[in-house]
Amino acid sequence: MIQEVLTGTQILALAGIWLGATVQAATGMGFSLAAAPVLVLHLGPRDGVAVTLALAVLASVVPLLRDGRHARPADVSRLLVPTLLCTPLIALLVRGADTRWLALASGIGIVVAVGILARGVRWAWLARPAGAVAAGATSALLNVVGGVGGPPIGIYAANSGWAARTGRANLSLFFLLQNLVTALALGLVLPGLPELAALAGGTVCGALLTSRMPARTLRAIVLGVSFAGGVGLLAGAL
Repeated sequence: MIQEVLTGTQILALAGIWLGATVQAATGMGFSLAAAPVLVLHLGPRDGVAVTLALAVLASVVPLLRDGRHARPADVSRLLVPTLLCTPLIALLVRGADTRWLALASGIGIVVAVGILARGVRWAWLARPAGAVAAGATSALLNVVGGVGGPPIGIYAANSGWAARTGRANLSLFFLLQNLVTALALGLVLPGLPELAALAGGTVCGALLTSRMPARTLRAIVLGVSFAGGVGLLAGAL
């Protein structure tokens, strides 16, 4: 029994969940980038993505309760509408796809997204309505395929000029609704007690670190872990 609980991939998965929840609570995003690669390695592409999405919904609750009064529903809706329109269509298209190709697509999506976020890309057109539609639709695709819909939204947020608290609130509201709808579209898979415990522990750490650790440091850690996870997915799929 102990040997089953302490498998290497499960330890990695729990560490990814803890780290992702920490960063999510501190910054408003980052849970799926840290958790999805290791959960896909541990559970396989389909269940790994499904569990990531279920946990990502819960990871947004505490940050939203803390900062929700600073959210701007109009800003969130510009991203959310194209995301929710595209999600069921994309889920239908990939339903019968080979899990090996899903893992490969997830790995590529994560590595590319990490590279874009690490470079701090800024595009002025993202502030326009067409930019919100593109960010929302791309997020829907990445979320359905790999459970990592955050990067396009993170890039959009970096170009939006939102204040720190407004950004955290907008991101938390967006990801809670997006991940809930995506989880339902793909088929809900509930996480186990160890995963929920790791999520709770990471959320508490993130809440404590919000004003103590620079967001840049947390972001660098998540990007490094995410890149390693994306490469691991690619290696396993090839």
